[in-house]
Amino acid sequence: MRVIGLTLVLVFVCASFPVAGQDRSTALVAASDVSAEQVVQKPAGPPPTPAHTGIKAMLKGLLTDFGNLPSKQNLFIAGVGGGLALAAHPADDHVNAHLVGKDWAKNVFTPGEIMGESPTLLGVAATIYAVGRLKDEPKVSHVGMDLLRSVAVSEGVTQVLKYTVRRERPDRSGRNSFPSGHAADTFAFATALERHLGWRGAVPAYIVSSYVAASRLRENRHFLSDVVFGAAVGTIAGRTVTRHGREYYADVQFVPRGAVLMFTRRVDKARHQG
Repeated sequence: MRVIGLTLVLVFVCASFPVAGQDRSTALVAASDVSAEQVVQKPAGPPPTPAHTGIKAMLKGLLTDFGNLPSKQNLFIAGVGGGLALAAHPADDHVNAHLVGKDWAKNVFTPGEIMGESPTLLGVAATIYAVGRLKDEPKVSHVGMDLLRSVAVSEGVTQVLKYTVRRERPDRSGRNSFPSGHAADTFAFATALERHLGWRGAVPAYIVSSYVAASRLRENRHFLSDVVFGAAVGTIAGRTVTRHGREYYADVQFVPRGAVLMFTRRVDKARHQG
């Protein structure tokens, strides 16, 4: 269990620093003992389009993204992902045994390897970004910029975990199995799309992400627990990138009788002082 115990490395990273600069003026509760009569506030819309979406702004934003990784929300997602990975661990060998070497699995999942590769995802994101810049469509270039940043953050976190945990791949080709980079990157991509396009646009992306994750099991390159936690890493990356600059934030607070989901509003003090 030593290897799986290290699934919470990301949890430690997310918990290392507190979230600052937030004025908790709006709070809604979703706890175990909360009555159904309480009204849950409608989630905030897509991230506001920044004034600049050039290369310089993208690189600056990417540095900010890594700085925003430590947060209570990300700690919660990492904790859920770690718990699910631990729950999936006993089935790791069993699941792979039912997929590896099966002709039907090969026919169904072979395209997933290419679809989930970083160059493929970065290429699609770069194309969206370039089209937005060339046609002077800031909203389009903003989507492409967030997709690029989400995949970059996902890859950065994934590689740190891979070379920290050092879990051997099921095909014994290397000690970089945990977590799955394909799962992390595709879920980062899908999460960023969900934040911009809403669930209608994101459902196909999440379906593709799940398909790509399953393809790694058929190839015997990852265990089920690898792709489960990889999905959590990608979700963290996508939400971290698209959360920055938003007026409202979601935060999880733990209370004696359950958990509280707080919707936090950042107030511009300079604007209100005028």
